[in-house]
Amino acid sequence: MRKLVAITGATGFIGQRLIKKLASEGWQVKALARHKQENSKLIQWVYGDLDNHTALAELTQGASAIIHCAGAVRGRTLNDFIHTNVIGTRNLLDIVARHNHHPRFLFVSSLAARHPELSWYSTSKNIAEHEVINHAAKLQWTIFRPTAVYGPGDKELAPLFKSIRKGLLPIVGKPSNRFGLIHVDDLVQAVQLWLVSKEPCNGIFELDDGTPNGYSFKSLADLAQKVWKRRIHCIMIPNLLIKTIAVLNLWLAHLLRYSPMLTPGKVNELQHHDWVCDNTRLIRALPAWQPSIQLNESLSKII
Repeated sequence: MRKLVAITGATGFIGQRLIKKLASEGWQVKALARHKQENSKLIQWVYGDLDNHTALAELTQGASAIIHCAGAVRGRTLNDFIHTNVIGTRNLLDIVARHNHHPRFLFVSSLAARHPELSWYSTSKNIAEHEVINHAAKLQWTIFRPTAVYGPGDKELAPLFKSIRKGLLPIVGKPSNRFGLIHVDDLVQAVQLWLVSKEPCNGIFELDDGTPNGYSFKSLADLAQKVWKRRIHCIMIPNLLIKTIAVLNLWLAHLLRYSPMLTPGKVNELQHHDWVCDNTRLIRALPAWQPSIQLNESLSKII
């Protein structure tokens, strides 16, 4: 029988794809959810969140591996991100250290953690990574830093792809900026290989789809034109305009009590000149892993 795997963030974009894949291959899965879910033969749902120590103890009990996918991507203040991404991670690690016998621990972080100065989100992810590292004596830890993840079920990049499909590619920042992308199934495959790896895989690993030097807005537009057989117009969004919209959105979020995605910090992330990964270290650690899904192959299936 396969060993037991505990997963947080199991109802999110990456988490949903991951638990379905693991269950289809016979893994026994315990998954954390804030709302009631129906158990299946291979998936047992634990009701609770990262603040619920009882739920976290139930989730991790007997697990030989823990995959931490949960995290906040929206928030009105730095504390909103710290609460979920840092304190939530710390709560999970404390429970693991207290109740488990040196389990393997994978934190699915973000490439944004590479530049914590850019946003509240990137700051919180970077601090959360240090929480994992600080527990190094108590567990075998690995941190994945994927770049922007896309694929079936994605809600963050889908609006961009829909806009491109209609012939408009909005550009925030300089046209020369570079960025990486990775299909969710390639990320899931890396997690699967981490689970079955017999060798220690401690460290921080960046991963994208392996496109040399990533993408630029021009290369993305050229690729989309070939896939959809139509002209793609690149629209420069003035810096002052996008920053003003972000400030207004954050002000409205405080007034109307919603969690915004577009904030001044998010604009900083979007305008950053280099979001390209190097897969070399991960491929050395997991030699069987190679990203196999290219954007030109999957773009027509996204929208």
